[in-house]
Amino acid sequence: MMIPPALRRSALRVRRDTGFLAAGVMPHLALVPVWAWAATVGPETRNWALVLTVSVALILLGVPVLTAVQRYRHRALLGVDIPRPTPTPERWSWAAVARRLPLTRIWRQLGYHLLLGPLVAALELSVLAMAAAGLAGAITCGWVWALPVGVRQDWFGYATQVPCYTVAGIALLCAMPWIAGAVARTESRFALALLGPSRAQRLQERVEYLAGSRTDLIEAVDAERRRIERDLHDGTQQRLVSLAVNLGLAMATRPDLPGEAREVIAEAHLEAKEAIAELNDLVRGLHPAVLEDRGLDAALSGLAARVPLPVRLRVDLEERVVPAVESVAYFVISEALANVTKHARATRAEVTVRRVGKVLRVYVTDDGLGGADASAGTGLSGLAKRIGSVDGTFRLSSPVGGPTTIAAELPCER
Repeated sequence: MMIPPALRRSALRVRRDTGFLAAGVMPHLALVPVWAWAATVGPETRNWALVLTVSVALILLGVPVLTAVQRYRHRALLGVDIPRPTPTPERWSWAAVARRLPLTRIWRQLGYHLLLGPLVAALELSVLAMAAAGLAGAITCGWVWALPVGVRQDWFGYATQVPCYTVAGIALLCAMPWIAGAVARTESRFALALLGPSRAQRLQERVEYLAGSRTDLIEAVDAERRRIERDLHDGTQQRLVSLAVNLGLAMATRPDLPGEAREVIAEAHLEAKEAIAELNDLVRGLHPAVLEDRGLDAALSGLAARVPLPVRLRVDLEERVVPAVESVAYFVISEALANVTKHARATRAEVTVRRVGKVLRVYVTDDGLGGADASAGTGLSGLAKRIGSVDGTFRLSSPVGGPTTIAAELPCER
């Protein structure tokens, strides 16, 4: 006889949920003897302080073990994973202990095992008793008819009750999938809420994960930018240089060329040199090679030398910072000096870079007209976004009439 798939799944689900509830009775009642002993023996003995101390020690030692048992039970029988709260690395000290005592995680676990555990155990025992009663009722008729005839005659007076027991037992067994499933799901929700990380900690872990992912993405983009710079510098740029040299040699070594051909070659030579200059600017805008090879000080020195106004540069770095921060600091200063050149009408500028603790501080000041506004959708808003990509802070001071100061603080460590 083929069993319908739906009935087979229902039977498997009932067996799983009922086994899960049966396995939870003993762990939920494990601490009941401890606090019952403390409540009954403690007031009647002179060594009540010793009884209280022993009880508290047993409870504190038993709670982590019972929590691990509950995690394993939920994972093995229901497939529900109760994550462990991420511990905060901290050196042992009395101050650290005092800070850890108010943690909600400890009190939530104590509340689950001491208060909620016995109530859940009573509910589990009720469900198991219902399952046993349903099974006993369902087999009542069969059990009665299996008795010897002489004994069975004594049951004739209960001829109307036995079928009722059987019908009620079958009905109860049919309801067990919903009853056991509802109790198991409810218990899992309480366990996830009290034994797992709190909502605040889950949000904190999510924020940390997203911050790490963002940092990895920034580093990947920076590495890709460096790769593109190397490919352009070593490939396309060299070919353009070779083309310009060949065109120059053609004009120098072939004086017998017609005038029109010489003009075409001269124009092509000029276009090649302009393309090389534009490609140099593009490569420098992607990621200057000197920044990767020699660091921020050398890259900023070359940048200041190309600005068409006096720039006073002060770089105070004992060692190089991480590449992502170096790249952000360079491009912030480059964009700031470009804005000074185009819009500020300044006669001089000053750039200061120094590291204070774990923060790289960048200041760009000019004596221009002022009145810059980062909220106007200009390049300054792009600077703020680039600084924010590494969790940095951006400040702008630009009163009308000047001076304008751009300040950025970039964390040097992840």
